[in-house]
Amino acid sequence: MWAVEQGRVLEASLGYFINPLVTVALGVVILGERLSRLQLVAVGLGAVSVLVLAIAYGSFPFISVTLAFSFAGYGFIKKTVHLGPLHSLTAETAVLVPVATAALVWVGRNEGLKFANDGRLSVLLAAAGVVTAFPLLLFAASAKRIPLTLLGLLQYITPSMQFIAAVAIFDEEMSPDRWVGFGIIWIALMVLSTDALRQMRTGPLEVTTG
Repeated sequence: MWAVEQGRVLEASLGYFINPLVTVALGVVILGERLSRLQLVAVGLGAVSVLVLAIAYGSFPFISVTLAFSFAGYGFIKKTVHLGPLHSLTAETAVLVPVATAALVWVGRNEGLKFANDGRLSVLLAAAGVVTAFPLLLFAASAKRIPLTLLGLLQYITPSMQFIAAVAIFDEEMSPDRWVGFGIIWIALMVLSTDALRQMRTGPLEVTTG
């Protein structure tokens, strides 16, 4: 949300493009899931893309890397926690209530709250909770049932949509060196997709119940 408000949708998009690669790496390093040669190549390309884009942006892409590792960590927790989708979402919401309350108090005292003062905006903000909760429930359910490596592969749909929005709607600049960095990421994702398709043709994917 902060990246969008600051006009840095491309960096947010990059973070979610890197996220599947980080998720795959977590599956291998922590859960002991096997990394094929193609997956190893893809993770390596992801590291190269971060370096290229760091040079392109003139600084380390903190927004992108923070998004990638935080959401990959979220997926890892969802994979390993012994709670159902609804219970895990309820638990994480309870943990965040004190933080959210403190944030609301701070904003109310310093900038003033818009909620309840603007009817249309209040309805949209309330609806945002429902719109957010539903896909999180689906994510929690899928994280318990499929390998973490496959979960990572499925997560580059969102950054593709973000990238299109950044370039086509928000008209953010795409310099040649940025195209190179994003191009490397896309190649890495194509390698991962190729490997996933190969595995599906040669045998069933590992499925866990929960």
